[in-house]
Amino acid sequence: MKPIPFTIAVLIGLVIWFVIPVPAGVDPNAWHLLAIFVATIAGIIGKAMPIGALAMISIAVVAATQVTSDSPGGAIRDALSSFSNSLIWLIGVSILISRGILKTGLGQRIGYSFISLFGKRTIGIGYALSLAELTLAPVTPSNTARGGAVMHPVMRSIASSFDSRPEEGTEGRIGRYLALVNYHANPITSAMFITATAPNPLVVQLVADATNAQISLSWSTWALAMLLPGLAAILLMPLVIYFLSPPEIKRTPDAATFARERLQKLGPISRNEWIMLGVFLVLLLLWAGIPEMIVPALAFDSTTTAFIGLALLLLTGVLTWEDVITEKTAWDTIVWFSALVMMATFLNTMGLTTWFAEQIQAAVTASGMSTTMAMAVLIIVYLYAHYFFASTTAHISSLFAPFYMAGLGLGADPMLLALLMAATSSIMMTLTHYATGTSPVIFGSGYVTLPKWWTVGFVMSIVNMIVWVTVGLVWWNVLGLI
Repeated sequence: MKPIPFTIAVLIGLVIWFVIPVPAGVDPNAWHLLAIFVATIAGIIGKAMPIGALAMISIAVVAATQVTSDSPGGAIRDALSSFSNSLIWLIGVSILISRGILKTGLGQRIGYSFISLFGKRTIGIGYALSLAELTLAPVTPSNTARGGAVMHPVMRSIASSFDSRPEEGTEGRIGRYLALVNYHANPITSAMFITATAPNPLVVQLVADATNAQISLSWSTWALAMLLPGLAAILLMPLVIYFLSPPEIKRTPDAATFARERLQKLGPISRNEWIMLGVFLVLLLLWAGIPEMIVPALAFDSTTTAFIGLALLLLTGVLTWEDVITEKTAWDTIVWFSALVMMATFLNTMGLTTWFAEQIQAAVTASGMSTTMAMAVLIIVYLYAHYFFASTTAHISSLFAPFYMAGLGLGADPMLLALLMAATSSIMMTLTHYATGTSPVIFGSGYVTLPKWWTVGFVMSIVNMIVWVTVGLVWWNVLGLI
């Protein structure tokens, strides 16, 4: 525990609970729950404790203070209620499945395979890294594991093969460009699938709660909606970064050879890699609903599909039970996700989120903006508020619902606003070197200076938003979603 950030978080909660008067029309218990919630978010931002530990403390405080129920039994049932949320288990189980990609070495093989095909030029290596990231995204809900643990070592080995190392002052040769591409592929692919980053199911839950389940984004709906804008962003990103941070080495004929040598060292595709690849394809087919089109009985919930994938990996021995119980990220995610979803859900059902949204709506209405302009302002403020967050989860938990509900109150199309804010919830990762778990991993390798990181991040946030607004609007109209 870090005493100073923890003390600050507790003081924030106490001030909201005891000092700030409960606003007119707000349930006192809802206000007290807000105090617990804000203190938790402050603790996450300040990294006062591991997020799972903060979640456990929050669950205990919610149950002990009985802010959701007058009875002790009801309070603890409420505090633990989100552990039965299927979306939370979808992410937890998907993280367990993604361990197989790391364990078998399939992730590295995919990365080097793309580089062996596209690696004759530096920009080709950038596209290879991006395509490898995109390939892994549907079954790797830890964007940190995908971008930091799988793709970053591949990127560093390629850079080192061209003697581009920050400790030698040669990062500009090729490494700086590749590090930036390595990172900026991560937010784009995170926006493309529900299972590409852990907070995405939280977005699904908050949208469903705000619309009384009139809009419930399925895995296939999300993937199809984000497909074309995501691909457009992937195609643009390496070019934009090439312009913003051009590498000194433009042609890299040896990169493809180096990648093939690495593939030879990996040896032939192993039995476990083939099984992992097969499970990968089964998951994609089931999540996309393709077998259901042929045999209706093969319709499965997205979380059921994830459990089927995990079961196959356990039955075939690709994963052992020891792998499952030692995958701390999965269990940690289930715990903190459950706590945050529980508090966000009760803040909504107790009316506080609606009240907050009404305050935002009133402020925007008073400005006399049109609905389109108001929606644009809400999204822009939501996006750049991430400069003040070191966690996408904390950001989404605290701001998504009130901003989304304010937009609905101002007359925005519910599906259009949901899709734009869902994409924004990943695009905001581009901004800083602390924006998400992947950023400190790649920034910490030393290839990119802080001013360059922030400059490229800001430009890419604009480019990505333009892509999603323009290409997205056309694509969603073609699909009949808006």
